Amino acid sequence: MTWDCVALGEVMLRFDPGDARIATTRTFAVSEGGGEYNVVRGLRRCFGLRTAVVSAFADNAVGRLLEDLILQGGVDPRYVGWVPAGAVRNGLNFVERGFGVRAALGVSDRRHSAAAAMQPGDVDWELIFSRDGARWFHTGGIFAAVGVDTAALALEGMRAAHEHDVTVSFDLNYRPSLWTSGSPTEANRRLVAEVDVLFGNEEDLSSALGYGTFDETADVAAYADLHRRVLDDFPQLQMIATSLRDARTATRNDWSGVASTRDELFVGPELRDLEIFDRIGGGDSFASGLIYGLLSGFEVEQALAYGVAHGALAMTTPGDTSMATLAEVERVVAGGTARVVR
Repeated sequence: MTWDCVALGEVMLRFDPGDARIATTRTFAVSEGGGEYNVVRGLRRCFGLRTAVVSAFADNAVGRLLEDLILQGGVDPRYVGWVPAGAVRNGLNFVERGFGVRAALGVSDRRHSAAAAMQPGDVDWELIFSRDGARWFHTGGIFAAVGVDTAALALEGMRAAHEHDVTVSFDLNYRPSLWTSGSPTEANRRLVAEVDVLFGNEEDLSSALGYGTFDETADVAAYADLHRRVLDDFPQLQMIATSLRDARTATRNDWSGVASTRDELFVGPELRDLEIFDRIGGGDSFASGLIYGLLSGFEVEQALAYGVAHGALAMTTPGDTSMATLAEVERVVAGGTARVVR
């Protein structure tokens, strides 16, 4: 196997005004990010696994900057398609971190991007899953929503992965503003029918899959019931995982997670009053920590603890992607404090 995990998704250039606001700043720090990419970036940089991303860029200086950032993150970009600039562009994302009662703000500028123009037939899945080989394939609802044919491409990738006994995970990551055509519920249900491990919070599971309203302040028993309903409707699913966030303010959250298999509900460790530096990408890092645990053969309860710890640490640094180390994750899993490490 060449790869531990391969992700399909759009990678955008993120513009961060630091402590200022988008509308008033004169300088931005740039980095890369994207829901599906963030997962394989965390698996590579924090956990040391071999990962690659499947995407498309406009072939110009901005696309080459994105490639350079991906290379610095250790993710292999060999499956990125390069499209002549002009007809397509590269997606941009402007992000304010938020502070106190002022919520984080994201302003994406991604219409007509190269990734949004991807369609079935664009990717050589036989090369990825057979000739090169992969253990895990990850994609998500953000990529499925960005283009007219991207959901169909994600479905094609999932089916190709299963032909080669590759585990498939999918993060619903429901963004109503991205679903400009077709029914998001129908599209997501077609995709989830091909998934082994599903990630989604209460809004994802209720809105994106059509399970009605759900109170985000509900107790663990309510999540167990919702998970059970989804598992009953999708018999091929082996696990559902949900990150739990109670945002007291933009900079203080209670943070945990739950996961359900066909046999049992697992509740992760709770980190109360967690101080947040940048919440964007916390859910993606939760997913990569849990995937790392499962790929490493951990029991579900331990894998969930790694997901909670990695998501928490990712939110203590700027940018979409994790800057945490495996040693730091293991320290949090073990209940370590934030005293100075010398």
